[in-house]
Amino acid sequence: MPQSIRVMLSGGPEGSPSTWEVRSLDSETRVTVPHWNGYEHFEFADHYAELDGELLPVYRWIYRTYIAE
Repeated sequence: MPQSIRVMLSGGPEGSPSTWEVRSLDSETRVTVPHWNGYEHFEFADHYAELDGELLPVYRWIYRTYIAE
């Protein structure tokens, strides 16, 4: 069973989560998070921050896309 990796999210609209879990960060510089009726897109900010004694990669918000109906 694959382990998930927790990342810290910075920015984004009100109500966006502050952390998110991804399966792998091997080649991903971006993370996409479903939120309300769309997706929030975050990009690696080239730094790490400590949260609850764990060092997490920080991803900053870059844009939002909407789900097509």
